[in-house]
Amino acid sequence: MIVGVPREIKTLEFRVGLVPDAVSELVQNGHQVLVETHAGDGISVDDDEYQRSGAEIRSTAKEIFAEADIIVKVKEPQPGEVKMLRPGQVLFTYLHLAADEILTRELLQSGAICIAYETITDANGHLPLLQPMSEVAGRMSVQVGAHCLEKEAGGSGILLGGVPGVPAAQVVVLGGGTVGTNAIRVAVGMEAQVTVIDRSIARLRELDDMFGSRIQTVYSSTETIARAVAKADLVIGAVLIPGAAAPRLVTRPMLRAMRRGSALVDVAIDQGGCFETSRPTTHANPTYVEEGIVHYCVTNMPGAVPRTSTFALNNATQPFVMALAGKGWRQALTDNIHLRRGLNVCKGQLTNSEVAAAFGSESIDPEHALAA
Repeated sequence: MIVGVPREIKTLEFRVGLVPDAVSELVQNGHQVLVETHAGDGISVDDDEYQRSGAEIRSTAKEIFAEADIIVKVKEPQPGEVKMLRPGQVLFTYLHLAADEILTRELLQSGAICIAYETITDANGHLPLLQPMSEVAGRMSVQVGAHCLEKEAGGSGILLGGVPGVPAAQVVVLGGGTVGTNAIRVAVGMEAQVTVIDRSIARLRELDDMFGSRIQTVYSSTETIARAVAKADLVIGAVLIPGAAAPRLVTRPMLRAMRRGSALVDVAIDQGGCFETSRPTTHANPTYVEEGIVHYCVTNMPGAVPRTSTFALNNATQPFVMALAGKGWRQALTDNIHLRRGLNVCKGQLTNSEVAAAFGSESIDPEHALAA
């Protein structure tokens, strides 16, 4: 099987689909790996290192897409990349299609087999390929949120942890999953006053056991969110519904009740965002101010720490890449129900019900797609 790794071209995205160790594993199992020149520069891995691992270097993405059976990426394909996909080719990457109808339609037209990292599951119902990036984004959310509160960034000039005689900032975390838990861990470490809001009592109990009196746990409702947001200096949106658009939990009127110069970090922006006022931003221009509140809504947050993110992601993706290359996409998906749940688009048909629901479209069961 020929596996292709193009250089990421999304704005200030430096991660890469495969690291040299993963390339070596594929080559040792009889596969051919093509890597676009300079693909690894952003993680301090040069072409020579890829070649020593057995990869063949190609000069352009066009060559990669033309030759490869499987394209392994990090971020969703950009418009120029979508045009290079061909019928029957496998695309393995993050897609977040529920927030992007245009990309969904283009992938349907391509005839490609599109498998999304973020909807692959494990035996416990978790999302193993989303988890490492959620861990990174959760920890980063407090880091960037603290910066957003600085005066030069448009914030109100609050130090997250306070100092003796001056209270610490109030941090509200919406969602107690992987992103939320990692955000809490960093916020608590910086000595902020932390409130986590979730609709699962069981999860709130787990967080209470984990962090004890260092946090407050609140059951989610419109009113509890409104009260907490009104008092918050920093709100972190960490809500995820696998494959589906994120719920808009914080409304514009809620923002108007906040102190000017407070900040929002929307980690759910890949899935459309959980604040009414959210709109996607990039690392080149990460923030904007609306209703007097600093918004940070970068769609590829982990791209700011690409070396850590790439190696963490590869640890999770490598077994699936090996299966797709070793068995072919159809057999690999047939053998593994968890990988099968990653199938979002298959030869012109939607195979993820949450994505279809986001656009009022119809989908087919992935098993039916495999049988076709």
